[in-house]
Amino acid sequence: MLTAIRKRLYFAFAAIRRLYLRTVWGMDIGKGVLISGKAFLDYTHPKGIHIGDHTIVTPGARIFTHDFVGAHHDDTRIGKCCFIGANAVVTAGVTIGDHCVIAAGSIVNGHVPDRSMVAGNPAKIVKTGINTGHHGRMVAWAEGRIDEPVQTLHGTSAPKPLDGPQHPQTSD
Repeated sequence: MLTAIRKRLYFAFAAIRRLYLRTVWGMDIGKGVLISGKAFLDYTHPKGIHIGDHTIVTPGARIFTHDFVGAHHDDTRIGKCCFIGANAVVTAGVTIGDHCVIAAGSIVNGHVPDRSMVAGNPAKIVKTGINTGHHGRMVAWAEGRIDEPVQTLHGTSAPKPLDGPQHPQTSD
């Protein structure tokens, strides 16, 4: 019961923070986004931060819209269903595609294509063609179809493949 209460409080806090970032700072924060209270979002040019639906930004992650040198500001975009790992840095002007995973401690200073996993300093693509569910959770695939259901906030679901070969379902 204590775990259920803690979970409800966490999601209530996340909803309040999203509302605060949208209304007070004017950031473009999608629905279902989870941003840690210990993550840093650049308030120098807050309208330049765009985060897609169902993305998670974990503790210590930093998202910038300027380089701290001059008055130049760039929009920083993060796609939907992404995972930004702990202590990762997303520099100004970067675009991260949909369904991407940014490993903990990575320094992202270039664009990341859709369905990619990046790691390192500077971040390099370590895997492509990945698929993520809500909040960047990896979805299991075998020959282009899902092997196991995905655990979501609203129960268990098995989403359809977004790309790759389509295999007919066989009844056993």
